[in-house]
Formats: sequence, C-alpha cells, structure tokens
Amino acid sequence: MEAPETLAEFLPGAAAITVLTGAGISTDSGIPDFRGPQGVWTKDPAAEALSTIGSYVADPDVRRRAWRARLDDPVWKAEPNEAHAALAELERAGRLRALITQNIDGLHQRAGSSDAKVIEIHGSVREAVCLTCGLRTPMPEILARVSAGEDDPPCADCGGVQKSATISFGQALDQDVLDAAIIASRECDLFLAVGTSLTVQPAAGLCLEAVDHGARLVIVNAEETPYDGIADAVLRRPIGETLPRLAGLALGAGGRPR
Repeated sequence: MEAPETLAEFLPGAAAITVLTGAGISTDSGIPDFRGPQGVWTKDPAAEALSTIGSYVADPDVRRRAWRARLDDPVWKAEPNEAHAALAELERAGRLRALITQNIDGLHQRAGSSDAKVIEIHGSVREAVCLTCGLRTPMPEILARVSAGEDDPPCADCGGVQKSATISFGQALDQDVLDAAIIASRECDLFLAVGTSLTVQPAAGLCLEAVDHGARLVIVNAEETPYDGIADAVLRRPIGETLPRLAGLALGAGGRPR
C-alpha cells in the first residue's frame, strides 16, 4: 500500500528511528546491486563464487579473480548521495536510534553518519582481514600490493589467506554485531527499510523484531518484499528523492513525499 497521509501523521512523532539499508540506497552513487535486473550476479552468475567463503579459501584462482575485481570495484570512486545525507541529518537531529546496513561500501560514514550509530552487519570493504591470525589492514594497503603485481597477497604477519573484511556466503555473522542490530530493532518506534529486498536472513528478520516490539514499519524499495503485507507504508519511489522527503517529514521540514 501507499499511505503518504499516514506518514505525514506518524513520522513527526517518531523519536527513535532505526533504519536498515540495502544495496538500493547506493545505486545512485554508481554501485550496482547484486540481485536486481542489472545486478552484478544477475549479469554474471559466476561472480557469485567470489563471495562464497568455501570457494575463496580452497581455490587460489578464485582469490586472484576476487582481488582483480576488488581493484576495479566502483566503490572506490563512489560518493555518498542525497539518501545517505538524509540519514546523517536524522542522526544530527537526535532522531536516529541506529543505522543498520547490509552494505559494505562505507558511504554512510562518508556522508556523516557516525561509527557509533552505523551497524555493518555484513562487514566493510574498507579493510582486509587475515583468515588465519585475524590481522586487519586498511584495504588501500593491500590493493597497492595487488597493483604492484601480487595477485593473491598473503598476510604480512603470518602468511595466511587474506580477504576483504566482509561476510561471504557460508561465513557466520559477527554475533556481537548481530545482537546490536536486534537490540536496535527492538528499541525503536519506527523501523525504516530502504533499498533492500528483505530476502537475506537474518537481516530481513529485523523487520519482525521491530514490529513485534511495537514499531511502525515503512519500506522503501523498487520491488516487492516479503514484508510488504505487515508494513504501515510501502513506497516504490526513487530512494534518492524519497528518503530526503521522509527525513523532512520526520523533522517537520517538508511536505508529503510526491
């Protein structure tokens, strides 16, 4: 359903807003999503193997392909867009309980959201991690080694396999990070899901955590999601236009989203 009148009524009173963002919020920044019509895995199904931990660890060729792909990742040229900025504005106004993101691009922080509010449940591409000793290294340092000719750069401390500090398929989420996301979902009065298909668990289930604890649910996404039926409002409008308008409504600074 679409209910801008209802939004106009309840958004200004939302005192603790928890936001869940997915790949759709970053497409306007030039970062393609994975599962959409023009998604990375839709256009190249073989690319999904690069994000599968079993294949990555077992196959040096997969790792070499992954590092080459990381070197050319559009994330390095991407800039935050108006949707990222709108969420930073909500935080500055003291209305944001937490910003949970499935994204690994770091654009929320670059837009002004604080590390204290951002919960990166799928990790971050801004660092590399050794799968043996756990050493974390800024990603630019590792990519410099790739550019210099190392096609599968080992850990500088122990010689172990390194990968981006992101959660791959088959890899467990950090339980402390997931617990923080669950608590933030339970402690909000509005849960806003933006640019996510809500098909990947356990992130998608955070919607239920919020609704079961009394929060209203608003979904902004181009396609249908499994949680549309329990949402107070579902908006299928462009995220870069809609999220700033929703933030304006919440802060009493804008009219209805058009």
